[in-house]
Amino acid sequence: MKTRAAVLWGINQDWQVEEVEVDEPKEGELLVRWLAAGMCHSDEHVVTGDMVVPEDIRVAMGLPENFPMIGGHEGAGIVEAVGPGVSTLQVGDHVAASFIPACGRCSWCASGRTNQCDLGAAVFAPGQISDGTDRHRVGGKGIAMLAKLGTFAERTVIHESSAVKVAPNLPPTAVALVSCGVTTGFGSAVNRADIRPGDVVVVVGVGGVGINAVQGAKLAGAKVIVAVDPVEMKQKFALDLGATHAVASMEEAQPLVAELSVGVMADAVILTPGVMYGNLLAPALTLTAKGGTCVVTAVAPMTQMTADINLFELAMWQKEVRGVLFGAGNPRYDIPHLLGLYQAGQLKLDELVTQTYSLDQINQGYQDMRDGKNIRGVIVFD
Repeated sequence: MKTRAAVLWGINQDWQVEEVEVDEPKEGELLVRWLAAGMCHSDEHVVTGDMVVPEDIRVAMGLPENFPMIGGHEGAGIVEAVGPGVSTLQVGDHVAASFIPACGRCSWCASGRTNQCDLGAAVFAPGQISDGTDRHRVGGKGIAMLAKLGTFAERTVIHESSAVKVAPNLPPTAVALVSCGVTTGFGSAVNRADIRPGDVVVVVGVGGVGINAVQGAKLAGAKVIVAVDPVEMKQKFALDLGATHAVASMEEAQPLVAELSVGVMADAVILTPGVMYGNLLAPALTLTAKGGTCVVTAVAPMTQMTADINLFELAMWQKEVRGVLFGAGNPRYDIPHLLGLYQAGQLKLDELVTQTYSLDQINQGYQDMRDGKNIRGVIVFD
């Protein structure tokens, strides 16, 4: 069958909406019709090259070409067809995309660390998770899909392990956001920073991921939540969704946090800027209390190898730096769990959607993100 999809042909290029050929699903696969797709910053990291293996390294390692690629890894859709061997989903089921596939059987899944499932390595490998061959072509050429999902398309074939069943009455925009950004931000606060009632928390960058770290910190019982973002609109939005204070920079936050904590500083600092650079770590650790935790959530350029850090302070004040992927969550548990909080009115999702776009407006949507106009943009399919 044929479908329309937003295709990226190279670094620093616009998305091209064009017709793509889609095969029928094979063993363990689903054909999904996407209803909504979140415009996450991770897709922008592919455009800028931050999340792309450099060409010289790719060639030296014998890796396949990075492009062309169908974008999109946040999505809400309906299963239209299933291949042989699919056991957990059937035609008509509503699903959320899971950019981390979860097999449920590897040692990581079995020990409760589903976000580190061995199938996750397949996200960067060629072809489908099931057999490494392509199901999508453009102009006769096989085409990759971001995170093996490609939600910037009307339909794609994905693996059963990359879909989570959700209730059919949920708004597709809410489901799409929970499939990555909401879960990543919320889990950064609740799972990785381990925020407890009465804690002082700083969230650096309150876009689509950071704003959900704010929500997570609030639901975990934080006493003080300082949102840090240079965009005034995002500061105001963070205050509406649970932050107690908002400032433009970490430098501005330092005396404020010192005052609010009576000199102790923050129990947790969560780094969720648009792009993570090494020079952001030192000021974040300055904001972190003795024995406190600094969580690095944001994606850094793949070749970033250095970071500013006072090693004496790290050891002698027993501070901790933690990375996090998918909010250290389990997609099969956390996606339905967070949607349950949304249905109970405890987690704000509708409010996160600043604007919706058609597939043909994808480049405008990403320009609005770059210009700081959106908390979240979402593509809605007819």
